[in-house]
Amino acid sequence: MMMKTTSETQIRHNLYFQLLFWTALFLFGTVKMYGEYNNEVSKGLIIYNFCHWIFQIAGANFIYFVLIRHFFDQKKYIELILSIFLSLYIISVINRFFIVYIAEPLFINELKDTPFEIFTDIPYLLLHYTFPIISGAFIFISIMFIIRYKDEKEHSIKLQKEKMELELQSLKSQLNPHFLFNTLNNIYSLSISHSDKTSQSISQLSDILDYILYKGQKKWVQVSDELEIIDHYIALESLRYHEERLRIQKFSKINSHNTIPPLLYLTLVENAFKHGAGNNFATTEIKIAIETNQQHSVFTIENTFSDHQTNNEKGIGLQNIKRQLQYHYQEHFIFRISQENNIFKVEITTPSHYD
Repeated sequence: MMMKTTSETQIRHNLYFQLLFWTALFLFGTVKMYGEYNNEVSKGLIIYNFCHWIFQIAGANFIYFVLIRHFFDQKKYIELILSIFLSLYIISVINRFFIVYIAEPLFINELKDTPFEIFTDIPYLLLHYTFPIISGAFIFISIMFIIRYKDEKEHSIKLQKEKMELELQSLKSQLNPHFLFNTLNNIYSLSISHSDKTSQSISQLSDILDYILYKGQKKWVQVSDELEIIDHYIALESLRYHEERLRIQKFSKINSHNTIPPLLYLTLVENAFKHGAGNNFATTEIKIAIETNQQHSVFTIENTFSDHQTNNEKGIGLQNIKRQLQYHYQEHFIFRISQENNIFKVEITTPSHYD
């Protein structure tokens, strides 16, 4: 249904363009005749101009929509040139026949050219018939190529945008299955021991899943909403570790109700747990800082890591985050990554609001 609607729209736009273009060309030819004949244009000249105009339309459309679409698009350039020459000759001959045997009898009574003369008088055909067709066709085809290039470029941009949106939807729908598996195990353990944290943990997991499934599909969310989910995520992840294995510091200074793409910060927090606490048997420290004002939002996260980890372990996730930033903000963002003294740090600065 969508393809049909798009095709119908293109046909309608093409018809509007042709109507405007050929009407303007006819009026231009008529005004030109008035100038050449000192405002004394006979009925015959109007008919001549109209006949040439009809065959200009037919010739230009045949060359573009049939010959160019068939030969040029398939890179058959020699066949294209030969077919254009042959088509111009045939169209010129038909035009001449039309004028001599149909149009001229309407206003003059003269001896008609014979078919042999029409077919063989090449110089006359070129000067009075072929060149007018070529002039109109050249302008028409040039404009059609410009429109075609513009449409193809817009279509390519649209496809690229749709591709990126699909990729982002895929990224947004992802939640580390290990997190979900471990969290459910931890909640199960809490339920067996009749811990007071059981109901709270279930509620926090429910909020995270609700956020990912619903708010995660939006283009923008409040920074405060993202931070609330991060708090739930940290609380659930902390169930896995003893206090001596994990130290978390979180600082937030929210001075403005800014917006960000959903799951942007949460993905970085998940990344810090996965590549920090998840792969480090020593004490892992994670520091999170977020500050917003009316100009921008700044999110910083850093985690300690062990010597045996490689950069490749973090590469794919961070590349996806960068692609997400480029999609939403183009080049209007700052994305810094640093690694020093076994501390991995990521900093993101984004506009307060952007659309």
